[in-house]
Amino acid sequence: MRVLASTTFLADITQNIAGSRAQVDSVLPVGADPHAYQAAPADVAKIAESDLLILNGLEYEHFIEPLLENAGGERVIIEATTGLSPREDAGNEHGVDPHMWLNPILVITYVENIRDGLIQVDAEGSGIYTANAEAYITQLKELDAWIIEQVNSIPTERRLLVTNHEAVGYFAERYGFEVVGAIIPSLSTDAGTSARELAALIEQIKSADAPAIFLGEVENPDLAHQIAEETNVKVVDNLHLESLTVGSPAATYIDMMKHNVDQIVEALK
Repeated sequence: MRVLASTTFLADITQNIAGSRAQVDSVLPVGADPHAYQAAPADVAKIAESDLLILNGLEYEHFIEPLLENAGGERVIIEATTGLSPREDAGNEHGVDPHMWLNPILVITYVENIRDGLIQVDAEGSGIYTANAEAYITQLKELDAWIIEQVNSIPTERRLLVTNHEAVGYFAERYGFEVVGAIIPSLSTDAGTSARELAALIEQIKSADAPAIFLGEVENPDLAHQIAEETNVKVVDNLHLESLTVGSPAATYIDMMKHNVDQIVEALK
Protein backbone atom coordinates (compact mmCIF):
# COMPACT_ATOMS: atom_id res chain seq x y z
CA MET A 1 0.00 0.00 0.00
CA ARG A 2 1.44 3.34 -1.04
CA VAL A 3 0.46 6.15 1.29
CA LEU A 4 1.28 9.75 0.48
CA ALA A 5 0.72 12.91 2.54
CA SER A 6 0.93 16.46 1.25
CA THR A 7 3.32 17.72 3.95
CA THR A 8 6.05 16.30 6.18
CA PHE A 9 4.11 16.80 9.42
CA LEU A 10 1.04 15.05 7.96
CA ALA A 11 3.29 12.20 6.79
CA ASP A 12 4.64 11.84 10.33
CA ILE A 13 1.16 11.82 11.91
CA THR A 14 0.04 9.25 9.32
CA GLN A 15 3.12 7.07 9.88
CA ASN A 16 2.30 6.91 13.59
CA ILE A 17 -1.09 5.44 12.73
CA ALA A 18 0.07 3.22 9.86
CA GLY A 19 2.88 1.72 11.91
CA SER A 20 4.73 -1.04 10.05
CA ARG A 21 1.88 -1.74 7.62
CA ALA A 22 2.77 1.14 5.29
CA GLN A 23 5.64 3.47 4.49
CA VAL A 24 4.31 7.04 4.32
CA ASP A 25 5.93 9.54 1.98
CA SER A 26 5.45 13.32 1.70
CA VAL A 27 4.87 15.30 -1.51
CA LEU A 28 6.57 18.39 -0.07
CA PRO A 29 10.23 17.93 0.84
CA VAL A 30 11.54 18.96 4.27
CA GLY A 31 11.86 22.74 4.57
CA ALA A 32 9.56 23.59 1.64
CA ASP A 33 7.13 26.48 1.97
CA PRO A 34 3.77 25.05 0.81
CA HIS A 35 2.56 28.52 -0.19
CA ALA A 36 5.43 28.98 -2.64
CA TYR A 37 6.22 25.42 -3.69
CA GLN A 38 6.96 24.72 -7.36
CA ALA A 39 6.01 21.11 -8.07
CA ALA A 40 8.48 18.78 -9.78
CA PRO A 41 7.67 16.07 -12.39
CA ALA A 42 8.59 13.41 -9.81
CA ASP A 43 5.68 14.63 -7.67
CA VAL A 44 3.22 13.58 -10.39
CA ALA A 45 4.73 10.07 -10.39
CA LYS A 46 4.47 9.87 -6.59
CA ILE A 47 0.78 10.75 -6.71
CA ALA A 48 0.10 8.44 -9.66
CA GLU A 49 1.48 5.49 -7.68
CA SER A 50 -0.34 6.28 -4.42
CA ASP A 51 -3.29 4.29 -3.04
CA LEU A 52 -4.09 6.81 -0.32
CA LEU A 53 -3.42 10.56 -0.32
CA ILE A 54 -3.71 12.56 2.92
CA LEU A 55 -4.36 16.30 2.56
CA ASN A 56 -4.86 18.97 5.21
CA GLY A 57 -7.76 20.50 3.26
CA LEU A 58 -9.23 23.98 3.81
CA GLU A 59 -7.62 25.24 0.58
CA TYR A 60 -4.12 24.63 1.97
CA GLU A 61 -2.74 22.50 -0.84
CA HIS A 62 -3.06 24.73 -3.90
CA PHE A 63 0.20 23.26 -5.20
CA ILE A 64 -1.33 19.79 -5.45
CA GLU A 65 -4.34 20.54 -7.67
CA PRO A 66 -2.47 20.51 -11.02
CA LEU A 67 -0.54 17.42 -9.90
CA LEU A 68 -3.77 15.52 -9.25
CA GLU A 69 -5.06 16.47 -12.70
CA ASN A 70 -1.90 15.13 -14.35
CA ALA A 71 -1.45 12.03 -12.20
CA GLY A 72 -4.43 9.94 -13.30
CA GLY A 73 -5.05 6.62 -11.57
CA GLU A 74 -7.38 5.88 -8.68
CA ARG A 75 -6.72 6.65 -5.02
CA VAL A 76 -8.60 7.40 -1.84
CA ILE A 77 -8.16 11.06 -0.84
CA ILE A 78 -8.65 12.00 2.80
CA GLU A 79 -8.82 15.60 4.06
CA ALA A 80 -7.55 15.51 7.63
CA THR A 81 -9.64 18.54 8.66
CA THR A 82 -12.98 16.96 7.65
CA GLY A 83 -15.55 17.59 10.38
CA LEU A 84 -13.69 20.54 11.90
CA SER A 85 -15.05 24.09 11.69
CA PRO A 86 -12.62 26.85 10.67
CA ARG A 87 -12.27 29.86 12.97
CA GLU A 88 -15.06 32.34 12.28
CA ASP A 89 -12.89 35.47 12.40
CA ALA A 90 -10.40 33.91 9.99
CA GLY A 91 -12.87 33.98 7.13
CA ASN A 92 -11.40 37.23 5.80
CA GLU A 93 -10.81 38.08 2.17
CA HIS A 94 -7.91 35.63 2.18
CA GLY A 95 -10.17 32.60 2.66
CA VAL A 96 -10.32 30.18 5.58
CA ASP A 97 -7.44 29.56 7.98
CA PRO A 98 -6.05 26.06 7.31
CA HIS A 99 -3.41 25.99 10.10
CA MET A 100 -5.42 23.74 12.42
CA TRP A 101 -2.50 21.41 13.15
CA LEU A 102 -0.98 24.05 15.45
CA ASN A 103 -3.65 23.05 17.99
CA PRO A 104 -2.92 19.41 18.99
CA ILE A 105 -6.49 18.89 20.20
CA LEU A 106 -7.73 19.51 16.64
CA VAL A 107 -5.13 17.01 15.41
CA ILE A 108 -7.12 14.31 17.25
CA THR A 109 -9.72 14.71 14.47
CA TYR A 110 -6.91 14.49 11.89
CA VAL A 111 -5.89 11.16 13.45
CA GLU A 112 -9.44 9.78 13.33
CA ASN A 113 -9.86 10.78 9.68
CA ILE A 114 -6.48 9.33 8.70
CA ARG A 115 -7.23 6.10 10.61
CA ASP A 116 -10.52 5.75 8.72
CA GLY A 117 -8.75 6.36 5.40
CA LEU A 118 -6.17 3.66 6.13
CA ILE A 119 -8.93 1.21 7.08
CA GLN A 120 -10.83 2.07 3.89
CA VAL A 121 -7.80 1.08 1.78
CA ASP A 122 -6.56 -1.78 3.97
CA ALA A 123 -9.42 -3.26 6.03
CA GLU A 124 -7.23 -6.13 7.25
CA GLY A 125 -5.10 -3.66 9.19
CA SER A 126 -8.03 -2.05 11.00
CA GLY A 127 -7.09 -3.44 14.41
CA ILE A 128 -3.55 -2.08 14.13
CA TYR A 129 -4.67 1.30 12.82
CA THR A 130 -7.26 1.67 15.58
CA ALA A 131 -4.78 0.76 18.34
CA ASN A 132 -2.05 3.03 16.91
CA ALA A 133 -4.51 5.91 16.57
CA GLU A 134 -5.58 5.56 20.20
CA ALA A 135 -1.96 5.52 21.37
CA TYR A 136 -1.14 8.60 19.32
CA ILE A 137 -4.22 10.47 20.55
CA THR A 138 -2.95 9.86 24.10
CA GLN A 139 0.37 11.46 23.08
CA LEU A 140 -1.48 14.46 21.62
CA LYS A 141 -3.40 14.97 24.87
CA GLU A 142 -0.12 14.79 26.80
CA LEU A 143 1.40 17.34 24.40
CA ASP A 144 -1.58 19.67 24.95
CA ALA A 145 -1.20 19.42 28.74
CA TRP A 146 2.54 20.09 28.44
CA ILE A 147 1.93 23.20 26.29
CA ILE A 148 -0.60 24.56 28.82
CA GLU A 149 1.97 24.07 31.59
CA GLN A 150 4.68 25.91 29.59
CA VAL A 151 2.40 28.79 28.61
CA ASN A 152 1.41 29.26 32.26
CA SER A 153 4.98 30.45 32.91
CA ILE A 154 4.41 33.49 30.66
CA PRO A 155 2.84 36.50 32.41
CA THR A 156 -0.66 36.96 31.01
CA GLU A 157 0.04 40.48 29.71
CA ARG A 158 3.01 39.17 27.69
CA ARG A 159 1.07 36.44 25.89
CA LEU A 160 1.23 38.41 22.65
CA LEU A 161 2.06 37.02 19.22
CA VAL A 162 3.28 38.94 16.19
CA THR A 163 3.98 36.66 13.22
CA ASN A 164 5.08 36.83 9.60
CA HIS A 165 1.77 35.61 8.15
CA GLU A 166 -1.54 34.68 9.77
CA ALA A 167 -0.68 31.16 10.88
CA VAL A 168 -1.13 30.97 14.65
CA GLY A 169 -4.84 31.67 15.14
CA TYR A 170 -5.82 28.17 16.32
CA PHE A 171 -2.75 27.95 18.55
CA ALA A 172 -3.50 31.35 20.09
CA GLU A 173 -7.16 30.49 20.62
CA ARG A 174 -6.32 27.22 22.39
CA TYR A 175 -3.58 28.57 24.67
CA GLY A 176 -4.80 32.07 25.52
CA PHE A 177 -2.53 34.26 23.37
CA GLU A 178 -3.53 37.52 21.76
CA VAL A 179 -2.49 37.83 18.11
CA VAL A 180 -1.31 41.44 17.81
CA GLY A 181 -0.81 41.27 14.05
CA ALA A 182 1.08 39.80 11.09
CA ILE A 183 3.65 41.36 8.77
CA ILE A 184 1.82 39.83 5.80
CA PRO A 185 -1.88 40.19 6.69
CA SER A 186 -2.72 36.98 4.86
CA LEU A 187 -3.06 33.26 5.52
CA SER A 188 -0.36 32.62 2.91
CA THR A 189 3.29 33.69 2.78
CA ASP A 190 3.10 34.48 -0.94
CA ALA A 191 0.87 37.53 -0.43
CA GLY A 192 2.32 41.01 -0.11
CA THR A 193 2.10 43.83 2.39
CA SER A 194 1.70 47.58 1.86
CA ALA A 195 3.56 50.45 3.49
CA ARG A 196 0.30 51.44 5.20
CA GLU A 197 -0.19 47.94 6.63
CA LEU A 198 3.41 47.90 7.90
CA ALA A 199 2.98 51.29 9.55
CA ALA A 200 -0.22 50.06 11.20
CA LEU A 201 1.53 46.94 12.48
CA ILE A 202 4.38 49.00 13.95
CA GLU A 203 1.78 51.05 15.85
CA GLN A 204 0.02 47.87 17.03
CA ILE A 205 3.30 46.41 18.31
CA LYS A 206 4.13 49.62 20.16
CA SER A 207 0.71 50.06 21.74
CA ALA A 208 0.45 46.38 22.76
CA ASP A 209 4.07 46.38 23.96
CA ALA A 210 4.66 43.03 22.20
CA PRO A 211 8.11 41.64 23.05
CA ALA A 212 8.91 39.68 19.87
CA ILE A 213 8.12 38.86 16.24
CA PHE A 214 7.93 35.15 15.39
CA LEU A 215 8.76 33.73 11.98
CA GLY A 216 8.85 30.30 10.44
CA GLU A 217 12.37 29.44 9.35
CA VAL A 218 11.38 29.29 5.64
CA GLU A 219 10.06 32.86 5.76
CA ASN A 220 11.97 35.95 4.62
CA PRO A 221 13.07 37.83 7.77
CA ASP A 222 13.94 41.18 6.11
CA LEU A 223 10.72 43.02 6.94
CA ALA A 224 10.68 41.58 10.46
CA HIS A 225 14.15 42.97 11.14
CA GLN A 226 13.11 46.33 9.70
CA ILE A 227 10.10 46.44 12.05
CA ALA A 228 12.22 45.23 14.98
CA GLU A 229 14.57 48.19 14.52
CA GLU A 230 11.66 50.62 14.73
CA THR A 231 9.92 48.91 17.65
CA ASN A 232 12.90 47.58 19.62
CA VAL A 233 11.56 44.02 19.77
CA LYS A 234 13.44 40.80 19.13
CA VAL A 235 13.00 38.58 16.09
CA VAL A 236 12.63 34.84 16.65
CA ASP A 237 13.07 33.33 13.21
CA ASN A 238 13.44 29.61 13.84
CA LEU A 239 9.89 28.37 14.34
CA HIS A 240 8.84 25.32 12.31
CA LEU A 241 5.20 25.90 11.48
CA GLU A 242 4.68 24.06 8.19
CA SER A 243 7.54 21.59 7.81
CA LEU A 244 9.51 19.12 9.89
CA THR A 245 13.33 19.01 9.89
CA VAL A 246 15.76 16.18 9.21
CA GLY A 247 16.70 15.28 12.78
CA SER A 248 16.23 17.80 15.59
CA PRO A 249 14.68 20.20 16.44
CA ALA A 250 11.50 19.16 14.57
CA ALA A 251 11.96 15.56 13.44
CA THR A 252 8.34 14.70 14.28
CA TYR A 253 5.10 16.66 14.58
CA ILE A 254 5.27 16.44 18.39
CA ASP A 255 8.93 17.58 18.39
CA MET A 256 7.96 20.47 16.07
CA MET A 257 5.26 21.66 18.46
CA LYS A 258 7.54 21.38 21.51
CA HIS A 259 10.32 23.30 19.75
CA ASN A 260 7.93 26.11 18.76
CA VAL A 261 6.49 26.37 22.27
CA ASP A 262 10.00 26.44 23.78
CA GLN A 263 10.96 29.33 21.45
CA ILE A 264 7.76 31.27 22.17
CA VAL A 265 7.96 30.80 25.95
CA GLU A 266 11.64 31.73 26.01
CA ALA A 267 11.00 34.98 24.11
CA LEU A 268 7.92 36.05 26.09
CA LYS A 269 8.77 35.09 29.68
